[in-house]
Amino acid sequence: MKQEDGITPTREYCVYTSCYCEENVWKLCEFVKKERTAPLEQLFVVFISNENRKIPLWKQKSGHGDQPVIWDYHVILLVRGLQSDTLVYDLDSELSFPCSLKVYGAQALRSDRYLRPEYQRKVRVVRADSFLLNFASDRSHMKASDGSWRMPPPPYPPLHTAESHMNLDDFISMDPAMGWGTVFSVDHFLRSYAGNSSSSSTSV
Repeated sequence: MKQEDGITPTREYCVYTSCYCEENVWKLCEFVKKERTAPLEQLFVVFISNENRKIPLWKQKSGHGDQPVIWDYHVILLVRGLQSDTLVYDLDSELSFPCSLKVYGAQALRSDRYLRPEYQRKVRVVRADSFLLNFASDRSHMKASDGSWRMPPPPYPPLHTAESHMNLDDFISMDPAMGWGTVFSVDHFLRSYAGNSSSSSTSV
């Protein structure tokens, strides 16, 4: 069953595996490409992290009250309409699915101005078509030193390309010289993407 906006399945019908946010978003992009529910150029994959791999996010389902969850990284999907607000698709959020980026920014991301420097975040924005074409993960980051899974993996095979079986770090890295897409501060990202597409930068 699809959302009222017709772009993705409703939350309960999405492909979802806890703690594999990058793959959950990859599957959303794959759905849109396969079903042609929206122009792929309107979709952007957003990696949120920092050099310390410690970033707070609010309104996460694994949180408690108004306390943030500290992730090493998190991944969300943006869909930009020609007239409407930019929408966020975050299967780990307790906010609506989808949620406007303005609401998500205010309630889930919030501002870096009040965070200690080690928790201040950056975002890497990657076009969905580039993400589908280039992303690869062998899921080794989810294995403990004894080879056991920290969290159960998705039931489908690992995602890979002809060139790579593991390049997740290139997407998580907030070094602008690495990987795909464009790196922003949180505040710059929200200023660039939270409006409608006619007033926002689309450079990636």
